[in-house]
Amino acid sequence: MDRSPPPSAASRVAHVVASEACERFAFYGTSSILTVYLAQWLLYDGADARAAYHLFQVAAYLTPLLGAWVADRLLGRYRTILLVSALSIAGQGVLALWPTRAGLLLGLSLISLGAGGLKPCLSAFVGDQVEGADPAVLDRIYGWLYWTVNLASAAARVLLPALLPRQGPRVAFAVSGAAVLAGLGILVAGGGRYRRAPVVGPDRHGLARVIGRALRRLGTGRPGEHWLDAARDRHPAEAVEGAKAVLRIVVVFAAVIPFWALFDQRGSSWVLQGRAMPAALGSWTLEAAQLQALDPAFVLVLVPLLGWGIFPWLGRRGIDLAPLRKMSAGMFVTVASFVAAALVQWRIDAGQPPHLLWQVPQYALLATGEVLVAVTGLEFSYTQAPRAMRSTILSIWFLTVAAGNLLTAVAAKLVTLRGAGYFWFFAALMLAAALGFRQVAGRRRPAAGAIASPGR
Repeated sequence: MDRSPPPSAASRVAHVVASEACERFAFYGTSSILTVYLAQWLLYDGADARAAYHLFQVAAYLTPLLGAWVADRLLGRYRTILLVSALSIAGQGVLALWPTRAGLLLGLSLISLGAGGLKPCLSAFVGDQVEGADPAVLDRIYGWLYWTVNLASAAARVLLPALLPRQGPRVAFAVSGAAVLAGLGILVAGGGRYRRAPVVGPDRHGLARVIGRALRRLGTGRPGEHWLDAARDRHPAEAVEGAKAVLRIVVVFAAVIPFWALFDQRGSSWVLQGRAMPAALGSWTLEAAQLQALDPAFVLVLVPLLGWGIFPWLGRRGIDLAPLRKMSAGMFVTVASFVAAALVQWRIDAGQPPHLLWQVPQYALLATGEVLVAVTGLEFSYTQAPRAMRSTILSIWFLTVAAGNLLTAVAAKLVTLRGAGYFWFFAALMLAAALGFRQVAGRRRPAAGAIASPGR
């Protein structure tokens, strides 16, 4: 039996996937050169460059809440994508044409708003095109999307860091802007054939309304009741139980925030570390920022290796593969990545900097942590959240990324440690978080009505 989508659906999906690949190329390309641009062209010191980079990431992962709300309540996904793509193009143009700190603030603000609309909308828009399709088809389409986005990310992290020192920021940011423009053109080219989900309008029983009502009625419930049950006077039981499930998941998510505080330092402190290391390979010289391409490259290898090889092998031997156990393991692996970074920095501080390729182990460990924590976290969110709350949970997951980057931005300004001590500080922070997460995971029980996960 042929499980491929019909030709018209395949064409629609191809247009949306190609558009998202272009947008991700632009976003990750800009992120990959931002720290070097701040330090070398705008003359930020190391701490300020790290802080500015992470504040940009905070904005990029907070604005999806706004983008999703605009798409769901006002404009629909397609028109929202058109609007925010224009904002991203304008932001890249500002960075290319106005190389000042004021231009940086305006350009990154526009790009953050654009990314905030595109992150939740493009991925959902792919699913809109095959609504009601066989689950195997949908799974294959999202696998294709995941691989395509990672390939685009790797390509951007090789090309843009090479362009910046050779052609300057004007050309590098112009290439990112051209990628968003190309993605917009690809999307518009298929505009007459897309399936468009209707705008749903306000949800009278949404999460915020349930929590708000319960808070206003605190102390009015019966002994032994959950505090959210106070909202049952205005909201149905399904909405209240959904809110309870979300809050249980949020407790787990909160424990993941330190992971993101370390993870996105591949684009800040690790790049600055790499700039202090020799990088010649014969007649060719690597750029420190180019090593960021290793992360998506490792992920493309690790996902099938772990998912189709190692995890099934461990499962056959009776080893528990519950999502929270995988995430806990990933957090300890992330500790190891910063221990590796600290050891490299120790050599640099001693005046004996090793070759740039000595950063490869820390990137490999971080990518392993990403697959175990980030990819598994999305699986956990899907299986544990009520069906009507899954979009809400995804938005909250983005909030943990923003919170982690905010933690790093604050630490970059307040932590006085320098050199290897800086990396040891974050390794210790991650170790404490990993131990705390293991305690949270050990007490966690599957929510009533949750989808069974492998290992549960």
